[in-house]
Formats: sequence, structure tokens, C-alpha cells
Amino acid sequence: MLRTTLRNLLAHRARLAMTVLAVCLGVAFVSGTLVFADSTSAAHRAAASKTFAGIDVTVTEKAPVPGTDSGPRAGVLDDALVAQLARVPGVAAVRPSADGSATLNAADGSPLRAGRAWSNLAGAYVPDKGGEDSRHPLAEGRAPAHSGEVAVDGGTAAAGGLRLGDTVTLATDGPVMTARLVGIVTTDDTRVTAGGTLVLFDKATAQKLFATPGHYTGIDLTATPGTTPYELADRVTAVLPADRAEATTGQAQAAQQAILVDTLTRGYEKVPMVFAGVSLFIGSFLIVNTFTMLVKRRTRETALLRAIGASRRQVSRSVLLEALVVGLASSVAGFLLGLGIAAFLPHALGGDSALPSGPLVIGPRSVVAALGVGVGVTVLAAWLPSRLAARTSPMEALRTAEQPSPARRFRLRGAVGLVLLALGAGWLISLGGAKDASEENLRAAMAGCGLFAAGLIVLAPVIAAPVIRLTGRLTGRFGVTGRLAWENALRDPRRTAATAATLLISTGLVTGLAVIGHSTGQALDRQATAGLGADYVVSTRSTMTGIDPAAVRRLTDTPGVRAAHPITDSTLFTGTGVRQISGVDPATVRDTMKLDFVSGSADDLAPGRIAVSATLARESGVTTGGLLSVEMGRAGKPTSYQVVGVYQDNPIAHDALGSRGEVAADSFLPGSVQRVLLRTDGPATAALEKRLRTAVGNNPLLTVQDRDQLVREAAGTMGDLLNVMYGMLGIGVVISALGIVNTLAMSVAERTREIGALRALGLDRAGVRRMIRLEALTVAGFGTLLGLAGGLFGAWAVGSLADGAIDQYTLALPWGTLLLVCLLSLAVGVLAAAVPARRAAALSPLEAAAHA
Repeated sequence: MLRTTLRNLLAHRARLAMTVLAVCLGVAFVSGTLVFADSTSAAHRAAASKTFAGIDVTVTEKAPVPGTDSGPRAGVLDDALVAQLARVPGVAAVRPSADGSATLNAADGSPLRAGRAWSNLAGAYVPDKGGEDSRHPLAEGRAPAHSGEVAVDGGTAAAGGLRLGDTVTLATDGPVMTARLVGIVTTDDTRVTAGGTLVLFDKATAQKLFATPGHYTGIDLTATPGTTPYELADRVTAVLPADRAEATTGQAQAAQQAILVDTLTRGYEKVPMVFAGVSLFIGSFLIVNTFTMLVKRRTRETALLRAIGASRRQVSRSVLLEALVVGLASSVAGFLLGLGIAAFLPHALGGDSALPSGPLVIGPRSVVAALGVGVGVTVLAAWLPSRLAARTSPMEALRTAEQPSPARRFRLRGAVGLVLLALGAGWLISLGGAKDASEENLRAAMAGCGLFAAGLIVLAPVIAAPVIRLTGRLTGRFGVTGRLAWENALRDPRRTAATAATLLISTGLVTGLAVIGHSTGQALDRQATAGLGADYVVSTRSTMTGIDPAAVRRLTDTPGVRAAHPITDSTLFTGTGVRQISGVDPATVRDTMKLDFVSGSADDLAPGRIAVSATLARESGVTTGGLLSVEMGRAGKPTSYQVVGVYQDNPIAHDALGSRGEVAADSFLPGSVQRVLLRTDGPATAALEKRLRTAVGNNPLLTVQDRDQLVREAAGTMGDLLNVMYGMLGIGVVISALGIVNTLAMSVAERTREIGALRALGLDRAGVRRMIRLEALTVAGFGTLLGLAGGLFGAWAVGSLADGAIDQYTLALPWGTLLLVCLLSLAVGVLAAAVPARRAAALSPLEAAAHA
């Protein structure tokens, strides 16, 4: 039996290769994702340990306990403490630091990796006894010596196109600054190697920017040989002011930092895992179909084996052994391909992602997962065909090579399919009133979609005949070849449905995602400019900074600007949570915001009076004329405000409106401005945008956007979803093509005599090719039709959850994308038939007649 199994495998090399490729794709995505995850985690840990190499203890200042300090206090980390720590027994070296955040402009004036303050690092270049800062070794140039000079790391210089001697534009937490680039350093800080930036100032400038003159933000200590970090931390703690400073070991900091960056990048593992799941799910249908057809094709051979003494168990084991060999080959090939995927993912997820560099790490879980997935999926998919082979009796197999499926089995399949379809549809419809995109509801929606898809798959063989007869009117227009094509597709509805299932799944997934993605994108587009009457919006990227008042004045005086309206944004602490309030000028608010008031108006805004959105009014139970007790900004205690109006939810106005003077006074940044809404004399132009950027000093912490840019930014949030959608379509296309090729190749082999008879009756080679292609087109059309129906229903049912999460969400069909999906799916059928059609056309009547 072992020799027979190996002979069967080698006798169908092309079919074996296609099956291996289908499983290989799924294994590649699983193993590649795991290798990628292990590699990035190892890179984070390695970078973190290098960052704190030589640092055994770090001393930092404690945050003041709320309610215990009556006012500001002087820093405790100064040169006197540095000298005192140097005298502590076990201290080999002391290195003070003054660290903060700074965002730069690239050489072309665009902000460099802006909006990521956690990784836009800045600090002081503090030389040690040797005259150099060992944490930031110089690669080129020299160290910054005064406030007009800076140094950056090599990655920042390369990303920004910066060279020694260039004038660098940057900002820390306020107005824009300029400095000359005098040095390029290297660093192992994981936050920088993970895609951040690093700017170094001289010590005095860094202290002024990030601490206070003469003080530091931290002091790093190195222990002498024989002193452990924990011993040194205890000794240092004994000399520190207990309520002012604390000591932490470098190992603890390295672990915390590695966990932080791991958490930030963990989401990048999810997209490849989605691809892996889709690949395996779709590929399993190809495997089941392939082995089922192999079993049916070898029924005579199986009968002979049974007749000469082979038991049912031996026959079943033979099929499973074939699956095991296929699975092992797929696992090896998939794992090798997965290494390539793991190496490619950092480049594909580059850009603004936080992925450190490092070698590929092949852990045991990646190898075990590749073998488990490849072998497990293949053997499980071959289990049903193996039972079918074992149940075939010698007499039945010798009587005919192909027996029609019993009607009772079709009725049972139809009943099971209808039950699953009804359960899935009912589950999805029950979520229609939820309007809540919570994790629990999303999981419930996924379960409902799974049941609905399973129902379609189980029911597909039952509905294949009526659907293909209906579509057969189109292929029938091609004459005899068209009629033969759809009759061949109807010959084995189960096989046709199994072949079409791959297209059904991929088309359904893409259709549902395309509809939801398009509808969500349009809703976000509407949100981006809903309520906006201004032509430009200037805003700050950082929540801890405001727009320089001088920049507001320059914006007002910019040629082409008719009016500039500053807005102060602050927080509003209510009984239902934290909300946002916008401080505006009541006299000009209508000029820049499109406010739809349900009751009251913005004319009555004044100190002690606010307007609220409809959602906040409903949650707080207030109406126009009532009182709302809230805590605004840093006020520190609840205050009752009179509600002078209720307006429809407006993303530009946020949750509440107040007078700018009062909101600015109670803001965490008193007197600050977070946004400036501009009205211009004409349409948005590149020249006007350039003048506006110049007016704000090309500050990298500020954005200048017109209405179209706001819409594009909102649409950009759908990028990941669209990438997943097209990735799934690509996977489905590849595996569906393999399935159609496999099915048609076997079908041609089974119908060798039939094709020879058609040739003898006068059907030419072109007619044979046309018949096979039309058969493939019929199968592809059936899968595409079911996929479209299932995807549209799923998108409609699940859309209610998006409606609850995104204002102004309405179902919108992306007709262009849907048409493209249909054409691509049908093209797959035609292209996949090329090889089987050519093989069928090459058969001569005499060869076919001689075929056993």
C-alpha cells in the first residue's frame, strides 16, 4: 500500500504541485507572521538592552502628590546632587541628562515623522570625562556647543535629507526654532531605531527647554565591579530626598521600554494573520475537492485493491498518507516562503510604523506552527475523502466509475444548509438594532457571518443546478459548445459547488469589506467637513502645546486671508465622562462653523453660558435654559453653567461651545489657541497654502489643511481595511485559479473518451477549447454570484454596528469596485481554463478511443 500511495502521488505531479501551492500559501503567512513577531520582539529587547547598557540605576524626580504642594517647586536634580551621587560607594560613573521631545522639518520643509511625540526624542549632549557622550557616539561633525547648534542621529538625517551645515527647523513645545546641524551621532535607543527621531542640544539649551536652568530630568549611574544594580539602588535611595526623587534599576527600565514598544507594534501582527486564516480556509476547499476527485477517479483501482484483499482501513490510510506527504511538502515550502514574507513585512509596514531593525529570529513555535498547520489542515481536509474511498465496495466501483449522489443525501444537505443559512441570517438581523460597535457585538457579527457563509457553502450543491440552468441561457448562445459546457458543469453539482466555493468565499469577503469600507469612508469624509464653514484649518499636532499668538496675527495678515478665527479647545469633565469644549467668539462663530441648533443659539454664549451638542444634552438630561454642572479644564471644581442652546452633533464644534475668554482662562494651557479657522478670498491653492505655512514659521507641530485635505486625511483611516480587502482578493484569486485548473484538469482526464467522440463527430480543436473555457466561466459565475449575494447581505446586516460607531454612516455601494470584483472573478475562470482547454484540444479521436 505504501508503494501504491507513492506511485499515485508521482503519477499526478502537476496536480500534486497545485495542491501543495494552495496549502503552502496559508503556511507561509502563518509561519512568516510568527517569525516576524519573534524577530521584532527580539529587536525591541536587544535595542532596549543596548540603550541601558552601562546604566545600572537611573534617578528621576518624583511627581508631586496632588493636594500636598501649594505652588511650584525647584528641581532637585542639579549639579550638587550629581556630585553627591558620585561619592556614593559603588558608583563608578554619573551621567546626567535633560530629555524631552522635539519635532523637525525635513530638508524639503515637510514635518519629519510628526504627530509621534513618544518617539520624537530630544535631549542634551553631555560629555563624560573623555570629552564625548558615550550614549551618543559621534559619527560625523562635532557636538553642539551653544543654542544655535544641534546634532541628530544618522537615521533622522537620512530620513530628512539633512546634511552637516544645514539650517534645521524644529519645535519642542511652542514657537518654531532654527539651528545649524553640526553633528551626526549613532544611538541604540529602541524608540529611535523603531522609527523615531533624535535631536541633541548643548547641555544649557536642553536644560532650559526640558527642565530648568542648572537642572536635569534624570541622572544615570554605573556601578563598580562587584556591586549589583539592586545594591546600588538601595544605597542611592538612602541619600535621595524621599519625597522628591527615586532610583530605578536600568534592567527594570529596559523591560518597561521593551514592553511599551512591543505594545505599540503588536497590531502589525494581526493583518498577516488575517491573510493566513483566509488562505487556509479557502485552500481547505481546494484540498477536499482535489482528494475527493482523486478518490472518484481511482474507484476502479480501489475496487481492485479491495478485491485482492486490501481492507477498508488500508484504503483509508492510503489516502491519508498521500495527504500527509502533501502536508509535509507544503509545510517545508511554506516555511521557506514565510521567511521571505517575514523579511518583507518591515518594508511593507514601514513608513510611519514603529518597527526596529534586526535579524530574523526563527523560534520553535514558528517551526511547530508550520508543520501543524500544513500537515494538520491537509490531513483533516483529506479525512472525508478517505472515508469515501473506504466505503466504496468492489462491486460498486467495478460497475461504474461515477455514481450519482443519492437524492436522500441531497435533501439532507439542503436541510442542513437552510438551517445554517437561517441561523446566520437571523443572528445578523438581530444585531441590526444594536448600533454598538463593541468588541462583543463585533464577535457576534463575525459568528453570524461564519454561520451564513457555512450555510451558503453547504447549500451550494443543491442550488447549483437551478442557478446554472438559469445562467446557461447566456452560454447557450455559443451554440453546441455552450450547451455542452453548462451540462458538464451540472454533471456533478457537488464538485462544481466545491470548486466555486473558493471564489464564493473570496468574493463574499471582498464584497462585504468593500461595501463597509466604502460606506465608512464616505461617512468619515462627511464627518471631516461637516459643520465646517472655513476654507482652511490650522491646528496643532501636540495636545500639550498651543499655537503661538504671534502666528495667529501673521495668519490674519497673510494676503488672501479674509478672516482668521482662533479657537481654544479644552476638556469638560461631566458626570458621563470626559468631553471636549471649544472656546469661540460668539460674534463670528457662524462664519466658520455650520451649526444646526435644535433650540437656542450661539448668540448668547458668554462667561457662565455654554451650548451643548444633542448627544451631550441627551446624556446629561439638560435642555436649553437648564443648568449643567461640569468641571472645565483645570478649574478644579464643578461649576454650574447655563445651557443657552442645543445643536446637532458637529465634529468641528466638538461636544460643547463656550466663550473663548472663559475657556482659555480655565484651559490647561491658559490663553492658548489650538485651532485657527480661516476664510479666504478665493479657492484653495498651493501658493496660498505655502504662504500660510510661512506665516506659522513652517512649525512642524502645526498642520495647515484645506477642506479637501481634511477629507483625504479622513479617508486615509480606511487604508488598512482596503489593503486587507485587496490582499484577501489576491489570495482568493490565486487559490480559486488553482482549484479551477485542478478540477478542469481532472474533468478532462475523466472525459477523454467523450472528448474523442466529440472530435470524431466533427467538433474541432477550437470548439473543444471554447467548451472547456465556457465550463470554467460557468463555475466562476456561480461562485461569484453567490459571493456577491452573501457579501452584500453581510455588509447590510453588519452595517448597523458601524452606524452606531460612526456618525452619518449610510450604506453606499461602490459600484466600480463591485464591477471590478465580478470581472476579476470571471477572468479567473477563463484564465484558469487555458491549460486544461489546450490539453483537451490536443487529444485526437484515435488516442481518445484507445484510452482505457
